[in-house]
Amino acid sequence: SRVRSCVPIAVQRLRPREADRDGGAEVSGTNGSIFMKNEWNKIQSGDCIELMSKLPAESVGLVFADPPFNIGYEYDQYQDNREKPEYLSWTAKWIASAKRLLKPDGSFFVAIGDDHAAEVKMQLDAAGLTMRNWIIWHYTFGVSCTKKFARSHTHILYYVANPKRFTFNDDSIRVPSDRQTKYSDKRANPKGKIPDDVWKFSRVCGTFKERTGHPCQMPESVLERIIKVASNPGDVVIDPFGGSFTTAVVAKKLHRMFWSCDLSKSYVKDGKKRIGDA
Repeated sequence: SRVRSCVPIAVQRLRPREADRDGGAEVSGTNGSIFMKNEWNKIQSGDCIELMSKLPAESVGLVFADPPFNIGYEYDQYQDNREKPEYLSWTAKWIASAKRLLKPDGSFFVAIGDDHAAEVKMQLDAAGLTMRNWIIWHYTFGVSCTKKFARSHTHILYYVANPKRFTFNDDSIRVPSDRQTKYSDKRANPKGKIPDDVWKFSRVCGTFKERTGHPCQMPESVLERIIKVASNPGDVVIDPFGGSFTTAVVAKKLHRMFWSCDLSKSYVKDGKKRIGDA
């Protein structure tokens, strides 16, 4: 599929490296190390900054991060109620660690809540990344509130390392347009349109087959769109906050290599089983 931008600039797609005879793909870092497929495709328990420091620079095609929002969620290891300066300082450190891994034409997505979205956006800017979209993921059902409007969205900040060269597989994510479905307009692209920057996907409710029981589980539908559009088969996709490990599960289904981690040994244990069943 083609790589297309909504502005008239030249954009080139990074082609996946040719696979070896065993179906592996080589990924070279600037430090000279070479990771084969079996060196990726794993999840680990531990601190994400420390673990990412052991991975080769400029080796990753796509970073997706859904960090703790610092609003008091109950995780089994991480304390989600830091003082704001401490939380933002830590955020800058993990962004820098993940950005070091990004290939020169890689993409970087961060899901974040209202409370710190603006500050995280400024930190991504300061890291030298270029913003492409500020996406709103609108839930089809939200958290019930009694003294304020119910929150029913999450921000997804979409950045790239190089604004003139990045992967954007538009045909892989097209959806039917109103011109096709409502107006029967012959001018409509028969392939559909690129989705708007407000995405309407349900949260993972208790009756869903993909439900794991993790307190903050990202739906597979959201990760499927991101991984399809911003990476190619054989690329490495990483998620430094594994949680329920949806990113790794979807990357595997879409024939990407993956790497992810979490502080919780329990989450990692459950994630390995989920990935094995994917």
